[in-house]
Amino acid sequence: MNIMYKRIKELASLNQVSIREIERCTGLPNGAVYYWKHGQASQKAIVAIADYFNVSADYLLGRIDKNER
Repeated sequence: MNIMYKRIKELASLNQVSIREIERCTGLPNGAVYYWKHGQASQKAIVAIADYFNVSADYLLGRIDKNER
């Protein structure tokens, strides 16, 4: 499983929000986050998700372990 997908799922659970709601609020197509389980997201999508959760893109990508900005 892709680290970014895993971290998005964790953040969604911590914030009690559905993946669909995240996609809707960030303007991503329905099913986009699930696709990233085995695929890659665009830079624009990564930034949108990072902004939504107020975390760094590096955290989402697994480059750092702390979810601070």
